[in-house]
Amino acid sequence: MAVALAMTREERPYNGRITSFVVLSCMVAAMGGLIFGYDIGISGGVTSMEPFLRKFFPEVYNKMKEDTEISNYCKFDSQLLTSFTSSLYVAGLVTSFFASSVTRYFGRKPSIIAGGAAFLSGSALNGAASNLFMLIFGRVLLGVGVGFANQSVPLYLSEMAPPQYRGAISNGFQLCVGIGVLSANYINFGTEKIEGGWGWRISLAMAAVPASILTVGAFFLPETPNSLIQRHKDHQKAKAMLQRIRGTTDVQAEFNDLTKASSVSIKHPFKNIIQRKYRPQLVMAIAIPFFQQVTGINVISFYAPILFRTIGLSESLSLIMSALIAGVVGTAATFISMIIVDKLGRRVMFIFGGVQMLLSQIVIGCVMAAELGDQGSMSKVYAYLVLTMICIYVAGFAWSWGPLGWLVPSEIFSLEIRSAGQSIVVAVNFLFTFVIAQTFLAMLCHFKSGIFFFFGGWVAVMTAFVYFLLPETKNKPIELMDRVWEDHWFWKRTAGESDKNSEHQVA
Repeated sequence: MAVALAMTREERPYNGRITSFVVLSCMVAAMGGLIFGYDIGISGGVTSMEPFLRKFFPEVYNKMKEDTEISNYCKFDSQLLTSFTSSLYVAGLVTSFFASSVTRYFGRKPSIIAGGAAFLSGSALNGAASNLFMLIFGRVLLGVGVGFANQSVPLYLSEMAPPQYRGAISNGFQLCVGIGVLSANYINFGTEKIEGGWGWRISLAMAAVPASILTVGAFFLPETPNSLIQRHKDHQKAKAMLQRIRGTTDVQAEFNDLTKASSVSIKHPFKNIIQRKYRPQLVMAIAIPFFQQVTGINVISFYAPILFRTIGLSESLSLIMSALIAGVVGTAATFISMIIVDKLGRRVMFIFGGVQMLLSQIVIGCVMAAELGDQGSMSKVYAYLVLTMICIYVAGFAWSWGPLGWLVPSEIFSLEIRSAGQSIVVAVNFLFTFVIAQTFLAMLCHFKSGIFFFFGGWVAVMTAFVYFLLPETKNKPIELMDRVWEDHWFWKRTAGESDKNSEHQVA
């Protein structure tokens, strides 16, 4: 009996390759990252445009223009202004739990369609906004769209990808986020120059382009074999789909593991995910998205143009620098991550990126503390040094905590708790995105340059967390991911408990 148990625990290599069918499907699904990235980039740029501030946030505009004694760090401190950005994340947080049920009971494809349609509606409303209510309500619809997309797209990519290429394919989500940020920043740079002060409407309305691609394209997406097995008793349809996406008829080993994982599917995943045997996955579902948000990336992503104006750059130059740094550097680094993630592994990239971010944040904080006072501006030499360090920081995030913050949670859950686990990941991500977005400008005003040391401290903590508590998941089939936790020096005490009990019962 012991030999039989040992044989069932052997990892069998799966057959299959990357097919054009998988590539095209994942490219369409990854557009969910594009709408997320576009919104991140567009909101920061629009909130730095003077016509937009004058129309919707006149108090902020007047304080920026007329109050000559206000600190450089406090010019944009407005809870109403941050509500414009953060309202999306409150809506996304609530939506993610509804999206879990849709994803579980109806499939990944309907969730992606719902996300694209809601985002499309929100972009239309924002582009036509004539008052603050329309503006915020449009943001809420955008949040519903992002909530559905961020819950379903990472799962879709992980389940469609062959295990040996899962990191590269799943990181396509973050690559699209980077492309979205890049596109948004260049659009902001162009629309800011439109005479008449209505360029911000184009910036907001252009979100309809990626949303339309996602919504229409999603109708032609195939459902994942995992979802088909989970929702239908007839498994032959799932096997046929698995053969199609793997490009071979010899998929029996992978199919057997899929059906075995589905056989323990449960009716109440949110209730069961708090069980002791799922504790490692639950901890990661909370810790990884939390740490992703307290890296300080929102300082750059949301408010880069504002931050650059703080150090003395003009409105136009602030927008173009945001495009170059957050867009070009971030996208290039994410592409590098796609190439090397399945070779180096997740842990190495997490740790290396963490060290890189920490060092750059320390330098930025020190320079701004020494050279930027409450009034006036920084010399060009030090301003460019800060910009260089921001480039290094963005690159570090873009090949570590950016893509891996979505990749690792999407691949660690058993099928029976996968939709619930991903919903928790998205909810925690949105919760702390909201907290950071809502408090950042006030923190910048009160902490001043110390804000970089604040986030740098968190980067040190999360790097240590990965070193000690995160096992390596590269090349591991997601259907067999429970073995990763059972072999870990710390988590094996809880993760292996159910297997030990079942072995005793068999004996």
